[in-house]
Parts: sequence; structure tokens; C-alpha cells
Amino acid sequence: MQNLAPQPAPHAVATTSIGIYGSAGRMGRAIVDAIEAAGASLAGGVDAREDPKPLARVADVLVDFSTASAVEAHLAAARDAGTAIVIGTTGLSPQNQSMIDDAARDIAILQTGNTSLGVTLLGILVREAAARLGPDWDVEIVEMHHKHKVDAPSGTALLLGDAAAKGRGSSLAELRVDSRAGLVGARTEGTIGFASLRGGSVIGDHSVIFAGEGERIELNHRGDDRSIFARGAVRAAIWLAGQPAGRYRMGDVLGL
Repeated sequence: MQNLAPQPAPHAVATTSIGIYGSAGRMGRAIVDAIEAAGASLAGGVDAREDPKPLARVADVLVDFSTASAVEAHLAAARDAGTAIVIGTTGLSPQNQSMIDDAARDIAILQTGNTSLGVTLLGILVREAAARLGPDWDVEIVEMHHKHKVDAPSGTALLLGDAAAKGRGSSLAELRVDSRAGLVGARTEGTIGFASLRGGSVIGDHSVIFAGEGERIELNHRGDDRSIFARGAVRAAIWLAGQPAGRYRMGDVLGL
């Protein structure tokens, strides 16, 4: 569907001031570099136990790569200031998602499990494949990340699972099956399985496997450098700064 939302003017990049929640983390530091590379300006950064409100008042748009426990306070600060916010924090709860839905009535919010432009396109391909292939094609999602990652499955894996479920006209909550162990019985047709691997310094590898009788399709994405997420987040932030209140996806940034 064609994206009819207002687009930022050509000069918007140079005049967009971006604030970072979670600025001291690895992603926060990468976003600082991406802001400079994009020609935008840095409004400042806030980390744990710091008041998020002053930054929300001076930034044109906020980027949040902090922790799930901080999302509520960051949303409140953005909403009070009327400032758009990109939320790339993973491990969000259903309650967090409800808060985002509620805040999106007043401000522009883009929430995603992955800001990579490549992963965004992969999600579109997964949804299309799931819609075209029948339920007799089993869907399995395998992801691997560095040993310090605390949530599983990854936000990206869940994003891809959601795309597959929507392609089948269902919801991920209905079809999701997490890691299997022991005598769990035969696979239930139509379900979407997840497997999470952790080790080393892997930035993020994701595979979506469509397994049919006698054939198999694999759609993969490998994240070799954290800068891919930072560049996507900054591109999303610059785009979001010009949008009306509502909830947006990374696909909207690409017009998909």
C-alpha cells in the first residue's frame, strides 16, 4: 500500500535534533556516530537513573535503546513534551505494548524489534512467503546473538514470527512454540517454532526456514556490524520527526 503520510522536507535531515535514551550503551554510542554521518544534530543523551524529561523537551525526536523497565518513563516524558520517539528496546511486555498504543494517540511512535533496513525487507519477504505457502509448510525461526544478550527469543525473531503469522492470517500468540526439550510429541501443523542460540560476540543472525515435503526455503539475515541498526534507527528518527501522532513500523520508513 502506498504510504500517504506526510514526508519530511528535503532540508529536514540537517535540522532534525535527535535525543538518545540509553546513550552510554553500545547502541547509544553507535547512534551518536550515525547521527553525525547522517548530517543531523545530537540533542543529548540520557541513561539509567537520569531524568528523561529535559531531553524530551529539547529534541525533535527521541531514540530509545535502553531497557524495558525504562520504557514507561521515557514514553511519559516524550508524551508530555509532544516529542516523537523511536523505540528499539527489546524484551517489551504486553503491558509495555499497551502503553505504546495509548501514547501513540498523542505522539508519533515507531516501535520495532530491529531497526536494520535489511531485516525490515526480510520481514516483508517472510510475510509474503507465509501467505503463498500452505500450512503444510512448517515455519521455524533460528536466531543467534552474543553471550551477553538477556532476552530470548530476540525481538527480531519475534518480529519475523509475527510477519509469518500475519501472512497466514493469524497471530503469533496463537502459533508460537518456543524451544523444545524432551518427549514433546510430533510437530503441530501451522505452528511457528523458535530456537535461540547464545555465544561469543555475534551481533545478530536470523534464519526463517519454510520446510515442505522434499524441499526447503531459507531466508537469512546476518548482522556483521552494530552500525546497521544505528543507521536504520537514525533514518527512522529523521522520518518520524515529520509524522503526525500514530504508531508506525520500519516498513513505513521504506514506504512498504
